[in-house]
Amino acid sequence: MKYIYTTLGPKGRDELGMILPHEHVFVDLRTPDQPGYAEAEIDAVVAVMLPQIEAIKRQGITLLVECTTGGVGRRADIDLAVSKAADFPIVVPTGNYREPWIPAWVAEADESDLERWMVSELTEGIEDTGVLAGWIKLSAGDDGITPLEARILRAAARASVRTNAVIGSHTIRGRVVMEQLDILQSEGCAPERFISIHTQEERDFGLHRALAERGAWIEYDHVGRAPDEELVSMVMRALESGLGEKLLISHDLGWYDPAQPSGGIPRPYTHLVESLLPSLRAAGAGENLVRQLTEFNPFEAFAR
Repeated sequence: MKYIYTTLGPKGRDELGMILPHEHVFVDLRTPDQPGYAEAEIDAVVAVMLPQIEAIKRQGITLLVECTTGGVGRRADIDLAVSKAADFPIVVPTGNYREPWIPAWVAEADESDLERWMVSELTEGIEDTGVLAGWIKLSAGDDGITPLEARILRAAARASVRTNAVIGSHTIRGRVVMEQLDILQSEGCAPERFISIHTQEERDFGLHRALAERGAWIEYDHVGRAPDEELVSMVMRALESGLGEKLLISHDLGWYDPAQPSGGIPRPYTHLVESLLPSLRAAGAGENLVRQLTEFNPFEAFAR
Protein backbone atom coordinates (compact mmCIF):
# COMPACT_ATOMS: atom_id res chain seq x y z
CA MET A 1 0.00 0.00 0.00
CA LYS A 2 1.16 3.51 -0.86
CA TYR A 3 0.21 6.58 1.15
CA ILE A 4 0.42 10.34 0.95
CA TYR A 5 1.79 11.66 4.25
CA THR A 6 -0.24 14.60 5.51
CA THR A 7 -0.85 16.79 8.54
CA LEU A 8 -3.63 14.35 9.51
CA GLY A 9 -1.57 11.23 8.98
CA PRO A 10 -1.07 8.89 6.02
CA LYS A 11 -3.89 8.78 3.46
CA GLY A 12 -4.47 5.89 1.06
CA ARG A 13 -6.02 6.07 -2.37
CA ASP A 14 -9.41 4.89 -1.13
CA GLU A 15 -9.56 7.80 1.34
CA LEU A 16 -9.05 10.52 -1.25
CA GLY A 17 -10.81 12.09 -4.21
CA MET A 18 -9.72 15.26 -5.98
CA ILE A 19 -6.31 16.62 -4.99
CA LEU A 20 -4.80 20.08 -5.56
CA PRO A 21 -1.07 19.37 -6.09
CA HIS A 22 0.32 22.91 -5.98
CA GLU A 23 -1.08 25.54 -3.62
CA HIS A 24 0.08 27.66 -0.67
CA VAL A 25 -1.35 28.29 2.78
CA PHE A 26 1.44 30.50 4.12
CA VAL A 27 4.33 32.17 2.23
CA ASP A 28 6.96 34.77 3.04
CA LEU A 29 8.94 35.77 -0.05
CA ARG A 30 11.29 37.95 1.95
CA THR A 31 14.67 36.32 2.34
CA PRO A 32 15.28 34.47 5.64
CA ASP A 33 17.63 37.19 6.92
CA GLN A 34 14.89 39.85 6.91
CA PRO A 35 13.30 41.08 10.17
CA GLY A 36 9.97 39.41 10.85
CA TYR A 37 10.56 36.67 8.31
CA ALA A 38 7.92 33.89 8.57
CA GLU A 39 6.50 35.34 11.78
CA ALA A 40 2.74 35.30 12.30
CA GLU A 41 0.15 34.53 14.92
CA ILE A 42 -1.24 31.08 14.22
CA ASP A 43 -4.81 32.07 15.08
CA ALA A 44 -4.61 34.99 12.64
CA VAL A 45 -3.56 32.69 9.81
CA VAL A 46 -6.31 30.21 10.64
CA ALA A 47 -8.91 32.99 10.59
CA VAL A 48 -7.85 34.05 7.07
CA MET A 49 -7.20 30.65 5.49
CA LEU A 50 -9.89 28.45 7.05
CA PRO A 51 -12.65 29.87 4.77
CA GLN A 52 -10.46 29.12 1.73
CA ILE A 53 -10.12 25.48 2.76
CA GLU A 54 -13.79 25.14 3.62
CA ALA A 55 -14.68 26.42 0.14
CA ILE A 56 -12.74 23.66 -1.62
CA LYS A 57 -14.04 21.00 0.77
CA ARG A 58 -17.53 21.92 -0.41
CA GLN A 59 -16.36 21.36 -3.99
CA GLY A 60 -15.17 17.85 -3.25
CA ILE A 61 -11.45 18.57 -2.96
CA THR A 62 -10.00 16.13 -0.43
CA LEU A 63 -6.34 17.15 -0.08
CA LEU A 64 -4.09 20.13 -0.77
CA VAL A 65 -0.33 20.09 -1.29
CA GLU A 66 1.46 22.96 0.46
CA CYS A 67 4.32 24.10 -1.76
CA THR A 68 5.95 26.55 0.65
CA THR A 69 9.38 25.14 1.39
CA GLY A 70 12.41 26.24 3.39
CA GLY A 71 13.60 29.73 2.51
CA VAL A 72 10.16 31.10 1.65
CA GLY A 73 8.47 30.80 5.00
CA ARG A 74 7.54 27.17 5.56
CA ARG A 75 5.59 26.83 8.81
CA ALA A 76 4.48 23.27 9.41
CA ASP A 77 2.90 24.33 12.70
CA ILE A 78 0.66 26.77 10.84
CA ASP A 79 -0.25 24.20 8.19
CA LEU A 80 -1.12 21.79 10.98
CA ALA A 81 -3.33 24.33 12.77
CA VAL A 82 -5.23 25.22 9.58
CA SER A 83 -5.57 21.53 8.75
CA LYS A 84 -6.96 20.64 12.16
CA ALA A 85 -9.37 23.57 12.15
CA ALA A 86 -10.73 22.49 8.76
CA ASP A 87 -10.42 18.74 9.35
CA PHE A 88 -8.64 18.67 6.00
CA PRO A 89 -5.28 17.05 5.16
CA ILE A 90 -2.38 19.18 3.92
CA VAL A 91 0.91 17.82 2.56
CA VAL A 92 3.98 19.73 3.81
CA PRO A 93 7.40 19.59 2.09
CA THR A 94 10.97 19.37 3.26
CA GLY A 95 13.76 20.93 1.18
CA ASN A 96 14.72 24.50 0.36
CA TYR A 97 14.16 27.13 -2.31
CA ARG A 98 16.79 28.59 -4.65
CA GLU A 99 19.30 31.39 -4.14
CA PRO A 100 19.00 33.97 -2.57
CA TRP A 101 16.32 32.31 -0.38
CA ILE A 102 18.76 29.85 1.16
CA PRO A 103 19.45 30.32 4.88
CA ALA A 104 23.04 30.32 6.08
CA TRP A 105 22.84 26.89 7.74
CA VAL A 106 21.71 25.24 4.48
CA ALA A 107 24.39 27.05 2.49
CA GLU A 108 27.05 25.83 4.92
CA ALA A 109 25.83 22.22 5.21
CA ASP A 110 27.37 19.46 3.14
CA GLU A 111 25.36 17.00 1.06
CA SER A 112 25.35 14.32 3.75
CA ASP A 113 24.00 16.73 6.36
CA LEU A 114 21.28 17.95 3.99
CA GLU A 115 20.35 14.39 3.09
CA ARG A 116 20.05 13.43 6.78
CA TRP A 117 17.90 16.49 7.48
CA MET A 118 15.48 15.72 4.65
CA VAL A 119 15.26 12.03 5.51
CA SER A 120 14.61 12.92 9.15
CA GLU A 121 11.74 15.25 8.22
CA LEU A 122 10.31 12.63 5.85
CA THR A 123 10.48 9.77 8.34
CA GLU A 124 10.47 11.28 11.85
CA GLY A 125 8.75 14.64 11.52
CA ILE A 126 9.23 18.37 11.00
CA GLU A 127 10.64 20.19 14.03
CA ASP A 128 8.34 19.49 17.00
CA THR A 129 5.04 19.33 15.07
CA GLY A 130 4.83 15.57 14.66
CA VAL A 131 4.02 16.16 10.98
CA LEU A 132 5.94 13.99 8.52
CA ALA A 133 7.09 15.84 5.42
CA GLY A 134 5.21 14.42 2.46
CA TRP A 135 7.63 15.40 -0.29
CA ILE A 136 10.73 17.45 -1.18
CA LYS A 137 10.39 20.96 -2.69
CA LEU A 138 13.34 22.70 -4.35
CA SER A 139 14.06 25.33 -6.98
CA ALA A 140 16.69 26.27 -9.54
CA GLY A 141 17.74 29.54 -11.12
CA ASP A 142 16.18 30.59 -14.42
CA ASP A 143 19.52 30.66 -16.22
CA GLY A 144 20.83 27.37 -14.82
CA ILE A 145 21.31 25.51 -11.58
CA THR A 146 23.97 27.02 -9.33
CA PRO A 147 26.57 24.92 -7.48
CA LEU A 148 24.71 25.45 -4.20
CA GLU A 149 21.36 24.53 -5.74
CA ALA A 150 23.00 21.44 -7.28
CA ARG A 151 24.32 20.42 -3.86
CA ILE A 152 20.81 20.64 -2.40
CA LEU A 153 19.43 18.69 -5.37
CA ARG A 154 21.97 15.89 -4.97
CA ALA A 155 21.09 15.61 -1.29
CA ALA A 156 17.40 15.56 -2.22
CA ALA A 157 18.03 12.82 -4.78
CA ARG A 158 19.67 10.65 -2.13
CA ALA A 159 16.84 11.34 0.32
CA SER A 160 14.32 10.40 -2.36
CA VAL A 161 16.10 7.14 -3.10
CA ARG A 162 15.97 6.27 0.62
CA THR A 163 12.31 7.22 1.16
CA ASN A 164 10.68 7.20 -2.31
CA ALA A 165 9.52 10.78 -1.68
CA VAL A 166 8.83 12.76 -4.81
CA ILE A 167 10.95 15.86 -5.55
CA GLY A 168 9.29 18.92 -7.04
CA SER A 169 11.25 21.89 -8.33
CA HIS A 170 10.23 25.45 -9.19
CA THR A 171 12.17 25.64 -12.45
CA ILE A 172 11.16 27.94 -15.29
CA ARG A 173 13.34 26.73 -18.17
CA GLY A 174 12.90 23.26 -19.61
CA ARG A 175 16.60 22.93 -20.40
CA VAL A 176 17.38 23.56 -16.71
CA VAL A 177 14.91 20.82 -15.75
CA MET A 178 16.81 18.52 -18.10
CA GLU A 179 20.01 19.40 -16.19
CA GLN A 180 18.25 18.58 -12.94
CA LEU A 181 17.13 15.20 -14.26
CA ASP A 182 20.72 14.43 -15.28
CA ILE A 183 21.85 15.16 -11.70
CA LEU A 184 19.04 13.07 -10.22
CA GLN A 185 19.85 10.10 -12.42
CA SER A 186 23.55 10.36 -11.58
CA GLU A 187 22.49 9.81 -7.95
CA GLY A 188 20.26 6.85 -8.80
CA CYS A 189 16.99 8.76 -8.49
CA ALA A 190 14.42 7.92 -11.15
CA PRO A 191 12.88 10.77 -13.18
CA GLU A 192 9.48 9.32 -12.23
CA ARG A 193 10.09 10.78 -8.75
CA PHE A 194 10.44 14.33 -10.07
CA ILE A 195 7.83 17.03 -10.74
CA SER A 196 8.65 19.84 -13.14
CA ILE A 197 6.77 22.66 -11.41
CA HIS A 198 5.58 25.57 -13.61
CA THR A 199 6.09 23.59 -16.82
CA GLN A 200 3.72 26.01 -18.56
CA GLU A 201 6.38 28.73 -18.37
CA GLU A 202 8.49 26.76 -20.85
CA ARG A 203 7.06 27.84 -24.21
CA ASP A 204 8.61 24.99 -26.19
CA PHE A 205 6.03 22.22 -25.98
CA GLY A 206 8.65 19.82 -27.30
CA LEU A 207 10.39 20.11 -23.94
CA HIS A 208 7.14 19.29 -22.12
CA ARG A 209 6.99 16.12 -24.19
CA ALA A 210 10.69 15.38 -23.64
CA LEU A 211 10.35 15.70 -19.86
CA ALA A 212 7.34 13.40 -19.76
CA GLU A 213 9.07 10.91 -22.04
CA ARG A 214 11.99 10.79 -19.60
CA GLY A 215 9.45 9.89 -16.91
CA ALA A 216 9.06 13.20 -15.05
CA TRP A 217 5.74 14.69 -14.06
CA ILE A 218 4.86 17.96 -15.80
CA GLU A 219 2.70 20.48 -13.97
CA TYR A 220 0.50 23.23 -15.36
CA ASP A 221 -0.15 25.21 -12.20
CA HIS A 222 -1.58 28.54 -13.36
CA VAL A 223 -5.28 27.64 -13.23
CA GLY A 224 -7.22 30.79 -12.39
CA ARG A 225 -4.20 32.95 -13.18
CA ALA A 226 -4.41 32.53 -16.96
CA PRO A 227 -7.49 32.61 -19.22
CA ASP A 228 -9.36 29.32 -19.28
CA GLU A 229 -9.11 29.12 -23.05
CA GLU A 230 -5.31 29.15 -22.77
CA LEU A 231 -5.39 26.39 -20.15
CA VAL A 232 -7.88 24.28 -22.08
CA SER A 233 -5.75 24.50 -25.22
CA MET A 234 -2.60 23.59 -23.29
CA VAL A 235 -4.17 20.69 -21.42
CA MET A 236 -5.89 19.28 -24.51
CA ARG A 237 -2.66 19.46 -26.49
CA ALA A 238 -0.92 17.50 -23.74
CA LEU A 239 -3.72 14.92 -23.64
CA GLU A 240 -3.77 14.54 -27.42
CA SER A 241 0.02 14.08 -27.35
CA GLY A 242 -0.30 11.17 -24.95
CA LEU A 243 0.97 13.01 -21.87
CA GLY A 244 -2.19 12.59 -19.79
CA GLU A 245 -0.64 10.05 -17.43
CA LYS A 246 2.19 12.48 -16.52
CA LEU A 247 0.23 15.73 -16.15
CA LEU A 248 -0.71 17.60 -12.96
CA ILE A 249 -2.90 20.72 -12.83
CA SER A 250 -3.35 23.26 -10.02
CA HIS A 251 -3.62 26.99 -9.18
CA ASP A 252 -0.49 28.04 -7.24
CA LEU A 253 -2.74 30.34 -5.25
CA GLY A 254 -3.56 31.17 -1.60
CA TRP A 255 -2.08 32.52 0.78
CA TYR A 256 -1.39 34.29 4.06
CA ASP A 257 1.60 36.62 3.62
CA PRO A 258 3.09 37.93 6.89
CA ALA A 259 4.75 40.79 5.01
CA GLN A 260 1.27 42.20 4.19
CA PRO A 261 -1.16 43.89 6.60
CA SER A 262 -3.38 41.20 8.16
CA GLY A 263 -1.81 38.65 5.85
CA GLY A 264 -3.02 40.27 2.65
CA ILE A 265 -6.02 39.15 0.59
CA PRO A 266 -5.94 35.43 -0.28
CA ARG A 267 -6.83 34.24 -3.78
CA PRO A 268 -9.14 31.22 -3.71
CA TYR A 269 -8.37 27.67 -4.80
CA THR A 270 -11.83 27.20 -6.35
CA HIS A 271 -11.35 28.03 -10.04
CA LEU A 272 -10.38 24.51 -11.13
CA VAL A 273 -13.69 22.96 -10.11
CA GLU A 274 -15.85 26.02 -10.79
CA SER A 275 -14.57 26.83 -14.26
CA LEU A 276 -11.70 24.89 -15.78
CA LEU A 277 -13.04 21.37 -15.40
CA PRO A 278 -16.39 22.26 -17.05
CA SER A 279 -14.43 23.89 -19.88
CA LEU A 280 -12.27 20.79 -20.30
CA ARG A 281 -15.37 18.59 -20.42
CA ALA A 282 -16.88 20.87 -23.05
CA ALA A 283 -13.67 20.56 -25.08
CA GLY A 284 -13.98 16.77 -25.12
CA ALA A 285 -12.19 15.56 -21.99
CA GLY A 286 -14.25 12.66 -20.70
CA GLU A 287 -14.87 11.87 -17.06
CA ASN A 288 -12.10 9.27 -16.96
CA LEU A 289 -9.57 11.85 -18.15
CA VAL A 290 -10.82 14.40 -15.63
CA ARG A 291 -10.39 11.86 -12.84
CA GLN A 292 -6.94 10.98 -14.18
CA LEU A 293 -5.85 14.62 -13.89
CA THR A 294 -7.49 15.45 -10.57
CA GLU A 295 -7.36 12.17 -8.63
CA PHE A 296 -5.13 9.42 -9.98
CA ASN A 297 -2.14 11.45 -11.18
CA PRO A 298 -1.64 13.58 -8.06
CA PHE A 299 -1.99 10.53 -5.84
CA GLU A 300 0.61 8.60 -7.83
CA ALA A 301 2.95 11.58 -7.85
CA PHE A 302 2.93 12.16 -4.09
CA ALA A 303 2.29 8.70 -2.66
CA ARG A 304 5.17 6.59 -1.37
